[in-house]
Amino acid sequence: MTLTAIILFPLLGGVLAWAAGWKSAASARRIALIAAALQCLLVAALALRLRLAPLAGTASPWLAELRMPWIPQIGASFHLAADGLSMAMLLLTAFLGLVAVLVSEGASGRNGGGLHLCLLSALAAVSGVFLAADLLLFFVFFEAMLVPVYFLIILWGDLREDRFAAALKFFLFTQASGLVMLVAMLVLSFLNARATGQLTLDALELRGVPLAGAVALLLPLGFFLAFAVKLPMVPLHSWQPVTYAAIPASGGIILSGVMAKVGAYGLLRFVLPLFPAASSQLAPWAMVLALAGILYGAFAAFAQTDLRRFIAYSSINHLGFVVLGIFSMNGLGQRGAFALMVAHGCSVAGLFVLAGVMERDGGSRDMARLGGLWAAAPRLGAFALLLIMATLGLPGLANFVGEFLVLLGTFQASPRIAVLAALSTGLSAAYALRFMQRIFFGPRRGAEPAADLSGRQAVAALLLVASLLLLGLFPGTMLQAVNGVLP
Repeated sequence: MTLTAIILFPLLGGVLAWAAGWKSAASARRIALIAAALQCLLVAALALRLRLAPLAGTASPWLAELRMPWIPQIGASFHLAADGLSMAMLLLTAFLGLVAVLVSEGASGRNGGGLHLCLLSALAAVSGVFLAADLLLFFVFFEAMLVPVYFLIILWGDLREDRFAAALKFFLFTQASGLVMLVAMLVLSFLNARATGQLTLDALELRGVPLAGAVALLLPLGFFLAFAVKLPMVPLHSWQPVTYAAIPASGGIILSGVMAKVGAYGLLRFVLPLFPAASSQLAPWAMVLALAGILYGAFAAFAQTDLRRFIAYSSINHLGFVVLGIFSMNGLGQRGAFALMVAHGCSVAGLFVLAGVMERDGGSRDMARLGGLWAAAPRLGAFALLLIMATLGLPGLANFVGEFLVLLGTFQASPRIAVLAALSTGLSAAYALRFMQRIFFGPRRGAEPAADLSGRQAVAALLLVASLLLLGLFPGTMLQAVNGVLP
């Protein structure tokens, strides 16, 4: 029942926060903070228990598992399961959920409870995605993520942006690609039933389904499309900059730090194991698209003056390395992709904290109007400097481990692409240093008062800094989590 509680705790906490929000926004935040903290403790306790006493005496690859009948007529079951990969992603989800509630915008006004309901509902849905071992159940959680994010954008999004257009674009892109994936899931299940006589949607039981002809390519493409949009990969990324610009900062932490990782998780969890032969055929093309995303994201980030769009394009750049590692088709690259997924989640969450401070307290996110914040806001400057160092992939910080392993794995698969990807890190340095120079150094350009980290924001920043340092200095524990899951 622990797996179910991981999903239900934030959902119930969100409902209670919504109810309390009608009387006091501060009470809504306290309840949401308690719910997020409880989920963190529950996930951490489960991870520790499984590490100390994993399930023994069974042939199951899962460390923890819950299976109940759901829709037996189509072979679907309520099957939740966790292994090292899903536990690591659950820890990231719970941790960033706590950070998001800490810096949430719902401190005042009657809508504070509704905002926390949406934040915690999104956390519950993402947790379900990482625990679902049945394809139909995975699809339900995959689509359920969209609803709270949609309302976060249209109800609490930036008034300077076309929030309705951004929310609609986000919803249509991800909904349409998800429906394509659903069709691929059902066809795969029917083909398995034809071959074995048993109708099932269990992800493990669908491995090894015999595929031939056009179906052998179209089915993996159906899954790949949904996950490529969710990441997003170039050229399926056009929803991301407008969505990042419109969503409130706390929602951006969950969207960029966790939900974007669902795309990479889906590739590792479903595309590669279900379609190994097709994945090998698609790998060279996927690596070319990943390299295009790395280069495009770097150039676009360098050209931005809007802080939110800078975060969006820098994310495209970094997630390109994740895709590169996944489709290197070797253990080094895929472990590097996993490490970079976790590291990028923490660093991009920090950038959204940074953006939230500047927008809410400083009154601007236009980098052309900022400057001179190093002296005026020293805590904010120190936090930003560490985030930029992580973005640059400096040794000792979490991003370095992932990028280094990805490049090693990519070199084994394609030396040319590996060299081009390595050279592109110079472009990352260019946009990262330009970011620091424009915002924190030089003359003060704007008339708005400089804002530093408040108490809650400082706590969130310290948590993120500690995570980047711990993952960078002690990467072994993180990488050991996927032993037996990744090559």
